[in-house]
Amino acid sequence: MEKELTIGIPRALFYWKRPYFWENFFEKLGFKVLFSLPTNKEIVENGVEVADFENCFSVKVFFGHLLSLDGKVDFIFLPRLKRNELGLEYCPKFFGLPDLASILIKTPIISPVLDFKKDNLEQTLIKLGKKIGKERNLVREAIAAASTLEREEKDKSDKDYLSKIGSQKKKIVLISHPYNLFDEYVNLRIKSKIEALGGEVIFIEEIPSEKIKTQLAVSPKFHWEFGEEIIRRSREILKHGIAGAIEISAFQCGCDAVLKEFIEKEFKKEKIPFLYLLIDEHTGEAGLQTRLEAFFDTLK
Repeated sequence: MEKELTIGIPRALFYWKRPYFWENFFEKLGFKVLFSLPTNKEIVENGVEVADFENCFSVKVFFGHLLSLDGKVDFIFLPRLKRNELGLEYCPKFFGLPDLASILIKTPIISPVLDFKKDNLEQTLIKLGKKIGKERNLVREAIAAASTLEREEKDKSDKDYLSKIGSQKKKIVLISHPYNLFDEYVNLRIKSKIEALGGEVIFIEEIPSEKIKTQLAVSPKFHWEFGEEIIRRSREILKHGIAGAIEISAFQCGCDAVLKEFIEKEFKKEKIPFLYLLIDEHTGEAGLQTRLEAFFDTLK
């Protein structure tokens, strides 16, 4: 009987960009999938210990997740993200992660290149399937099944978004990358803190992409895949009576350091209170709570 191989997926960085796709895809191919545990103190400390000082906090967290899977699985899945369908580049840290990971761990890494300006997702995964001994038809079936689940989750998210837009509470939009927005340990459970203060939290990622397609071009142009999208989503959410906006940025994130000025400008020109939060391994919950309470005092 053929052994069931296990693929490990770090619950950080790229995982949060498509959290419902990869697990289902690999399971349909016949693999067992093991995720790293949700981010905790030990994971962060282990990541900080091996990271270079200049690495952003998000990369440090990723290293901790990576180390937690080493030796526990047959392979670790770590794609090399390069460009999206529009030719916009992912953050440079996504280019080099597989190379850095191969230095830190002994477990073999499965690392397809996701450059959708060259090959679409199906073409890329068929090539991956060939490398790992999976037939083309099986790969296509796995893509279809994973995409169906992803669409179902998106439909649920769209319904939740419409419900939040109609809320009578003070609506607060949280702006960041998905790996900061949805990792509760990383963002110090900011969602529950805002809700405890009486706010309705809307994640920038929840805004349906269909809502932003007809907007005018963003100026200046960004070559990062998230830059223009965040600006467009910010402009969309401003149509819905937002009380305030909070941007969360990982310490040492060079891309955010530039983008922040343009995001803040979008809200300030509409006289919407804006709070910028820089997070790292030293950020404490008490300090965050104080800043949030002060921020709520500025809301109308």
